[in-house]
Amino acid sequence: MSVTRKVQAMARMAVAVCALFSVLGATPAHAGEWVHGVYSNVWGTRSFQLWVPTGYQPGEPLPLVVGLHGCLQNPDQFAGLSRLNTKADAERFLVLYPNQAMYANGTQCWNFMFSSNQERGIGEPSLIVGMVDQVKGHYAVDSRRVYLGGVSAGAVMTSVLMACHSDVFAAGMVGAGAMYKAATTASGSLYAMTFGSIYSPDDRGHDAWACSGKPRRKVPVLVVHGTSDDVVNPVNGQQAARQFLQTNDYGDDGSNNNSVSNTPARTTSAVSAGGRKYTVRDYVSNGVLLVQHIEIQGMGHAWPGGDGAFPFADPAGPDGTTIMWDFFKQHSR
Repeated sequence: MSVTRKVQAMARMAVAVCALFSVLGATPAHAGEWVHGVYSNVWGTRSFQLWVPTGYQPGEPLPLVVGLHGCLQNPDQFAGLSRLNTKADAERFLVLYPNQAMYANGTQCWNFMFSSNQERGIGEPSLIVGMVDQVKGHYAVDSRRVYLGGVSAGAVMTSVLMACHSDVFAAGMVGAGAMYKAATTASGSLYAMTFGSIYSPDDRGHDAWACSGKPRRKVPVLVVHGTSDDVVNPVNGQQAARQFLQTNDYGDDGSNNNSVSNTPARTTSAVSAGGRKYTVRDYVSNGVLLVQHIEIQGMGHAWPGGDGAFPFADPAGPDGTTIMWDFFKQHSR
């Protein structure tokens, strides 16, 4: 091989290595920047985007928040809608945005309704957990403070992940979503979204506990829903709160004995700066806020306090991203 060809080959190799590191994040990204990546396992391949906040230092572990977009959305839109990157810069945490593939669902919904995505270690949940592990391998992540939040279909997938991978996530947010296994078929999901799930939240609470292997651990979950949601009936939010209360009832001592009460320890009401009234129900056990259920009066299928430049925003609502982070930072694994 001539010297010229050797130089050209080495140059091509250097470009390839640089491209690989830019995808995996093996070298520190500049603060306040996007890093794009891809994760694959036997269940498929999905792309993702990672927000590396201002002030990131490779030697200092930061919390990681996983943000799951809804149908007809992508990571950029969910990030813009929620202003989650701005919060990450202010509070210093990484944000991972998995991206649903068009070939997997033409409307970019997470396929939460199929049994292949409702068990531990398989399907789309395994891809999302794999992304978390990949990010941990290349960035300084505090494994005790990994959180998960989503809207709409992303919120229902959040329920699945909090049920089946409760060892990975310290807390979750279900925004305009539904409980774990609210439906097990596509037609069933349409019924559940319209009328509420036909399944018992108490039964699904046990199923969720079992999906993670019947662990003795808390599963803190924030549920936020608008009372005027005409896409996902608000009863789904009520069912999600009840289901995770039951999951926690099993999780503290292994028994269904109401050791975690279904009665809120406190109920408060407030009005957002935009004029939305909302009710907050706090379910507390041994001094720990395990489940918080917020119902926002007059809000439709939306992210509360979201940027009105994006679909599925309710700018008049309370700041959903601040509410979510305030809940998350109370918990660690």
